[in-house]
Amino acid sequence: MKLDEAKIKYIHTWGSLATSWGINKTMAQVHALLLVSTKPLSAEDIMETLKISRGNVNMNVRALIDWGIVRKEFVVGERKEFFVADKDIWELFKQITKERKKREIEPVLKVLEELQEIDESSEEAEQFKKVLSDLSSVTTTVNGILDKAIRADEHWLLSNFTKMIKK
Repeated sequence: MKLDEAKIKYIHTWGSLATSWGINKTMAQVHALLLVSTKPLSAEDIMETLKISRGNVNMNVRALIDWGIVRKEFVVGERKEFFVADKDIWELFKQITKERKKREIEPVLKVLEELQEIDESSEEAEQFKKVLSDLSSVTTTVNGILDKAIRADEHWLLSNFTKMIKK
């Protein structure tokens, strides 16, 4: 397989897989393209490679910048904006984990906390509170694990993850 073919296959595969994780397919493809690029790319470069519109490129690049996994890069002699993705996969994992935690886990914890403030004392209300308490406990544990993953260095997490799997 030629390098260009492999890159395109990776980009399309990454886009398809990302939808399973709740990520926009095009956003994942733009990120994958920037991840495997050896030089900064302009919106035009991205449009041409992925065969998508300027609006689609702009919307998805802005989202990737908001996630903290893509940044603008100045290219001497050019007036266009260029974009690059951080190539450190460990840092990428930690940044995505941090964003997903902020966008998904923390709001759930807040809602679960609010919902437990029921002022009824019926058996049904107590069962409801118990379910919410259990959900909150599991979600808090997951949140703690994610906090540790975000703060961890690569070797610490891998060694602890390996220990967990072996048990």
